[in-house]
Amino acid sequence: MTHLSVNVNKIAVLRNSRGGDEPGVVRAARTCLDAGAFGITVHPRPDARHITADDVHALAALTRKRGAEFNVEGNPFAPPRAGYPGFLALCEAVRPAQATLVPDGDAQITSDHGFDFTGDTGRLRELVAALKALGCRVSLFVDADAAAAAQPAATGVEQAASVGADRVELYTGPYAAAFAAGEASDALQSAAIVAQRAQAAGLGVNAGHDLSRVNLPAFLRGVPGVLEVSIGHALIGDALYEGLDTTVRRYRAAIDAA
Repeated sequence: MTHLSVNVNKIAVLRNSRGGDEPGVVRAARTCLDAGAFGITVHPRPDARHITADDVHALAALTRKRGAEFNVEGNPFAPPRAGYPGFLALCEAVRPAQATLVPDGDAQITSDHGFDFTGDTGRLRELVAALKALGCRVSLFVDADAAAAAQPAATGVEQAASVGADRVELYTGPYAAAFAAGEASDALQSAAIVAQRAQAAGLGVNAGHDLSRVNLPAFLRGVPGVLEVSIGHALIGDALYEGLDTTVRRYRAAIDAA
């Protein structure tokens, strides 16, 4: 069964555009959980452009109380700064069920690539070990395009297992773009190959980025065994028209149908 984790970053973007407390991130997360979401995802960035450290603490309290999964994403190598204690420090403070490591930089509008395993992975191995010592399940953001599917095991997705990760999250941006262009077959096959290689290496497989209610069923049918999808941008966009409760329920139905 594939679980749905709702990314509430966009709620924070809207709140921050005006200042104050509305719309409320915790209220939105509570609505998602009431509608059947398995968990809540956030991606706090050092520049606090959306989710803040205070949000992370508040959402940790909510998910803990509700028995829901809390998934915190971020770049573990980004240095601390005012208002941002650092990814590891945040995880140490709130102990999320899952920590998803993403190699994004400050200049990126959104995450757009996975980890490069061709270089020294020693620092990554140390951080994974530190997060697992906190009780976090650790997932690494990885590419799932044709180039990633063709990589040798020495530099491919299998390296996520070698640094101690429990899961990988497939970057599904290329698939979503191909689906929108009506040419999803090759992208879907590449993602399936990367997923199969990860599973053969003993890794669980998550997926996320630009997944929507339209392209999600085909993805799940084409890539068997996906444990969790993290969806924010498209889901919150749909919710503007249909309401958050209704939208989450329809995403759950799309997953169940697949």
